[in-house]
Amino acid sequence: MADPAAPAHDLPGAVPSPPPLAPGLYLVGTPIGNMEDVTLRALRVLRSATHILAEDTRHTRLLLDRHGIRTPLISCHKFNERAREEEILRRIRAGETLALVTDAGMPGISDPGARAADAVRAAGLPVTVIPGPCALSAAVALCGAIESRGFLFEGFLDHKTAARRRRLKALADFPAPVVFYESTHRILKLLDEVEEELGPARRLFIARELTKKFEETAAGTPAELRAHYATHSLKGEFVVILLPR
Repeated sequence: MADPAAPAHDLPGAVPSPPPLAPGLYLVGTPIGNMEDVTLRALRVLRSATHILAEDTRHTRLLLDRHGIRTPLISCHKFNERAREEEILRRIRAGETLALVTDAGMPGISDPGARAADAVRAAGLPVTVIPGPCALSAAVALCGAIESRGFLFEGFLDHKTAARRRRLKALADFPAPVVFYESTHRILKLLDEVEEELGPARRLFIARELTKKFEETAAGTPAELRAHYATHSLKGEFVVILLPR
């Protein structure tokens, strides 16, 4: 009979427990919508970390509560990420394990995280990525028009109209698809700008609310897409793929 007090890794047929996390910064991908889209490794890191650096602690707490994780949270967003650098370095040098998450998706991809990762790496300390969901890769997969040509990721265009239009003009003849992130408040404006700067026949693919209950995709010219959104919701976050000529 097995000894009930024996460590799990000593029991016959048991899977060895993973080793404790080494001190360092762990960039952890979290769900972009559907709460089931989180890896076992991500949960283990979030559970084992000394602290979690979170873009919005209230938002991250929902994910942690869902999985019974009680790791302390520290606010780390685009307005204080630079100010947090010295604290992050001090904690890692003291032997702490820090997990960094954003509200959704992969840190550093149009989200906080890149600055902290760069500072930790420049200090000669470990940075590890825990891959996870990303709106960029999800939309590219759904589009089905990219294959082996690759694509250009532009993130969010400049908020200023003149700068946005200049960038669109510069991308007019790019030979591969170009991927943008866009907000609810500017998606129709972007369609107008594409039509005016790149021509009314230019086609786009748009994904909205990826992995969520009301996930939706649409494709067409700017005029066709405006007609679509005249009868469909404009709520949520958008990924827009500008298809080449």
